This record gives sequence, structure tokens and C-alpha cells, in this order.
Amino acid sequence: MIGLVNYAKEPYSVELRELDVPEIGEEDVLLKVQAVAVCGSDLHQYAGKQSWPVNYPVVLGHEFSGSVAKFGSRVNGFKESDRVVSETAAKLPPDSPFIRRALYNLEPKRLGFGYGVNGAMADYVKVPARCLHHLPASLTFEDAALTEPCCVAYNAVCVNSHVRPGDTVAVIGPGPIGLLCAAMAKLSGAGHLIVLGVPVDAKRLEVAKRIGADTVLVTQENHVEEWARNFGDGYGVDLVIDAAGVSASLKLALNIVRPAGQITKVGWGPQPLNFSLDPLVQKAVTLQGSYSHNWPIWEKVLSLLSSGKIDLRSILNRISPLSAWRAAFEEMRSGAIVKGVLKP
Repeated sequence: MIGLVNYAKEPYSVELRELDVPEIGEEDVLLKVQAVAVCGSDLHQYAGKQSWPVNYPVVLGHEFSGSVAKFGSRVNGFKESDRVVSETAAKLPPDSPFIRRALYNLEPKRLGFGYGVNGAMADYVKVPARCLHHLPASLTFEDAALTEPCCVAYNAVCVNSHVRPGDTVAVIGPGPIGLLCAAMAKLSGAGHLIVLGVPVDAKRLEVAKRIGADTVLVTQENHVEEWARNFGDGYGVDLVIDAAGVSASLKLALNIVRPAGQITKVGWGPQPLNFSLDPLVQKAVTLQGSYSHNWPIWEKVLSLLSSGKIDLRSILNRISPLSAWRAAFEEMRSGAIVKGVLKP
């Protein structure tokens, strides 16, 4: 089979290679990959700029859907040709206390597809059966490949944050996760939704308008702090979702959030802060991180996707064969598209 392999830390150490079809164990399923979405983390590994350990060489791809090609002797509930989508926690220590609390997404020793074990940018991928969810009949493989980022956004906005109808919500960073967070905030009843980006995000800010943003601002052109002081009662926004990850975005979040407000950080970034956190204390702001997702979140998101309540038409901009992976990667990196899906 053919797979897209990240073979070294050096930038752009990614290429298509001929690989063996994975051997499965008794609790595994062999999936014929039907669609795999390109994630920002794939782009970071492509550029050699990730802030997490990678087990080189590794097949990229952790946002994927497929059909069951083969299953192990102890697998129940799945049969050949079943349409499925997979979670990302490929390996978990069996004695983890976080598994008992259904918080396996927070297990420090977990290994995920695409960096810890081989991912799905290939013809086939080996998946533990516990990771799989059946696809609703109305959901295409291509849309289903975006279930994982939708789950990241759902966890950040609908689980770890507290959005009440009428709240003012600002999302910093209109990448795929930021835009999906904006969509989740709108579904949760945000009264006024603001999406913030930088000049290169112009096309993505237009997408933000299409999915329900009431205001879009360019941080390097608009005076965002001044805008926040002049908006509403002048105290700031109720909730800021930091989906950008850079230090400057957290500083901006602290400046525009209202006293007793919330900041949820879902974006990654290895840079040091280099600024004071005193506003966090002075405003008594709740600052929390949000990472990954778990089983019940996947079930809820699949229900939302199949009902059409999450509209992916503005976010999924390119579907192409795996052989065209480089063009999809580069278009996402440049901001020309929001999200690309590859079909092995």
C-alpha cells in the first residue's frame, strides 16, 4: 500500500512510500481509509515545527473515516464494510486512572495516530475497535473525516466553557479549529460572536461571517482593545476562545475579557509568554485549557453532523487524491483554503 510518511525531524521530511498493509491484533480493526483530513498538526510536522515528540518514521493523519476491511477475533459490534470514523487515542496504558474517569484524552502516556503510531494517510490503517463509531447513513466519508476537529471544538466550547444564551464570545484565530469553535458558540446561543485574525486570514474571516460571526476584526489593523471598550457595556466579552496558540493571542484575550469572564485556550504554541498575568488576577478570570475529546463527545458531534446543525460546506474546501497531498498542505498553510481532505 501507499502511505504518506514523516520520516525525520528536519523540515519537509515527508514523502509517499510503499508500505506493508498493517497486521491486526485480536482487538483491532483494519480500516480501508476512505477520507483523511489535513490537520494543523500535520502541517507543523511537515515543517518540522511541532512541539510534541514524534516516533519517526510515522504515517501522518489522525482525522479519518473508512470502511471495515478486516477485524480481530475479539471484536464485537463491527462487520466487514461497516462505515466508521475513528477517535485518535491509538494506544493507552490499561491501568490508567483517566480511563476509569472517561478522561483517557488526558492520559499523559497516550499515543495518537499520526505522531505516536502510524496514521491514516494511507490505503489502510490499524485501529483498536474501542476507537470506532458507526457513521450515520446521511454522513459522507468526506464530511465524517472532520468529526475529530469538530469534537475538539465541542469539547472546548460546549464542555470546558460556559456559554449562556446572549453571551458575547470572541474567537482568536480563524483556522479550522477556531472556525469550528465559532460554530459551536453560535449553536450554544452566543448573542454576539466575534472572530479575530491577522491579515493573512482574510479569506478565513470571510468564512467566519458565513458561519455566523457578527463581527470580524483584523488584529494588526483594527484596534481590538479599543473596540472591546466601546462595545456593549464596555467591560469586555464574556468568553474568549484562544484558538491561535501564540503568546500574543493570550495577552489579547486577557485584555478583552470582562471581569469574572472566561478564557479557554485550545491553540498550541511553544513560545514563552513574556508578559504579566496580573490581569488574570485583577479581573478574577477563569483561564482553562481544553484538549482532545472522549467517547460521549464523539456521539454528540456525529448526531449534530448528521442532522445538518454543523454545516461544513464553508470549511471543507478541497477534496483530492492522496497523491496531491503537497498541494493540499501548501494551500492550507497559505490560508487559501480552510480544510483539505485526502482520499487514498
